[in-house]
Amino acid sequence: MRSRYCAYVLQDEEYLLTTWLPSTRPAQLNLQHDNVEWTQLEILATSAGKPLDNTGTVEFIAYYKGEGQKQQIHEVSQFVKEHNQWLYVDGLIH
Repeated sequence: MRSRYCAYVLQDEEYLLTTWLPSTRPAQLNLQHDNVEWTQLEILATSAGKPLDNTGTVEFIAYYKGEGQKQQIHEVSQFVKEHNQWLYVDGLIH
């Protein structure tokens, strides 16, 4: 999760797409037009996701500045491990 957050901060669309499960991945991202400044990541909870697990979840709040205001995204993200790499599946926004 932290590496994906850093990729959003750096607008590294290639990394985000590479670490997204192909069956749920969008065809493209357009981060350059979002005009968002990511400011903080707070991990609230995790489940599974250990070395011997094949699935895991991360609950987090990501803080950012957008449209001249401080905002946040509160999400529970699901991950799956394939070929020894963790891939983002999807997330439930709270």
